[in-house]
Amino acid sequence: MKSKSEAKPFTALVLAADRATDDPVAALAGTGCKALVPVAGVAMVRRVVEALEASERIERIVLVGPARHLLEQDASMSPLLDTGRISWLPPANSPSASAAQALAHQPADRPVLVTTADHALLCPEMVDYFLEQATSGGHDFVVAVTPLETVLARFPGTRRTGIRLRGGPYCGSNLFAFMNEDARRLASFWQRVEQDRKHPRRVIAGALGIPGILRYLLGRLTLEQALQQLSARLHVRIGAVIMPFAQAAIDVDSPLDYEMVERFHAQKNQSIPSDA
Repeated sequence: MKSKSEAKPFTALVLAADRATDDPVAALAGTGCKALVPVAGVAMVRRVVEALEASERIERIVLVGPARHLLEQDASMSPLLDTGRISWLPPANSPSASAAQALAHQPADRPVLVTTADHALLCPEMVDYFLEQATSGGHDFVVAVTPLETVLARFPGTRRTGIRLRGGPYCGSNLFAFMNEDARRLASFWQRVEQDRKHPRRVIAGALGIPGILRYLLGRLTLEQALQQLSARLHVRIGAVIMPFAQAAIDVDSPLDYEMVERFHAQKNQSIPSDA
């Protein structure tokens, strides 16, 4: 296993464009796009960038969207672009297409972390934990998942889409590691998954076929079995990191999510002792 000093540094791609022009969270906040919606006074995308910058494993950060003029109009983001602390690429017509397009611009020998601008509770500890596990696993592509039980223990009542595998259910956590060039072949598969992201049974059926969906429906399919079958079908070694952080599964898809992350930061700020 490589030590931290020997492991290659990652480029981080942050998918920051809206899925549609009428994003409800952006409309609620009155911003030009969801990525620039402030959470506890700080734009969501800025929070993600700061978490990535604080990680010892990230060397370069690239924003994929939103429109360049929106970023340049934001007082918290324009200095990062002007000084070269972050780079920018235009988005495609969907997150998966944007990721594929951005991956094609990265050196083939550089591992790449992909995350999203609405990962408003991302912190350096999550990034480091995920990348340490991903680097040591010997896989081509690694995805983060969080047990639904972990999420509900910290955020009771929240609604998360979970894949009901034995030992789970598990929630997606918007952290993806493309460890080598072989992993980049998954871009087209990701686009199919994205179309059915709110319908886990369709994803399982499309990826694993009839045997896989039957085992899934019977509650017999484990996460490891699913990944092994998926790896064989796609000819890419796929692994998962089970995250111990409930916040890893929280993204801001709706006004209710937005209210939840605002409460989280308010409670966090209240717990910090005052200097007075």
